[in-house]
Amino acid sequence: MLELPVRSQRGDVVDTAEVSDDLFGVEMNKVLVHQAMVMYGLNRRQGTHATKTRAQVSGGGRKPWPQKYTGRSRQGSIRAPQWRHGGVVFGPHPRDHRRDMPKKMRRRALRCVLSDKVRADKLILVDDLTIDGPSTKGMSEILSSLGAGRSTLIVTDGTATNVVLSARNLEKVWTTPVNLLNAEQILRRDRVVMTLDAARRAEQLWAGDRLRRPRKGRGAQAEGE
Repeated sequence: MLELPVRSQRGDVVDTAEVSDDLFGVEMNKVLVHQAMVMYGLNRRQGTHATKTRAQVSGGGRKPWPQKYTGRSRQGSIRAPQWRHGGVVFGPHPRDHRRDMPKKMRRRALRCVLSDKVRADKLILVDDLTIDGPSTKGMSEILSSLGAGRSTLIVTDGTATNVVLSARNLEKVWTTPVNLLNAEQILRRDRVVMTLDAARRAEQLWAGDRLRRPRKGRGAQAEGE
């Protein structure tokens, strides 16, 4: 188990919390994290890039000049690729760029980058993060007291409406509920501010791979015997 300081919204250390090594003390695997980042980047692509081939460009149905006796090179259409405004050869067409990754690998990548933030002293645990109402100034003061800086990811246990509304006008400050947290979000922000409840919830979700469900049928009966 690791011990991390727990701070108040004012930035004072009020307690320490023991957190799981399986989530906050994992060795970095750069190859795995790179694979995850490539996947997240590809999954954001719309894939709507498109060019027209010579068959799709409007016009060009008539031969521009006779085949012979003009002294010019043979041409069959003014929409051939060598012509201005002609079709495009081997151009991009709409396609799906999405890439999948096994769940265990995604979770492992998340553990790696979260543990790396702990080792770099860039993970800030907060006992509670409450704001009476939407206030950009109030959120800015809280982050300043915590020493979070401008590039910050705020992780809460569930959707905290006032926190989201208070942080949305702050440049480079992101908010996310812990159940939607992923490795890319952590890597793209310099510091992570996480509530203690969110950390406990993260341990329940990702502190270790869940045990396989017992198989049904003869195999399960044999194991029971």
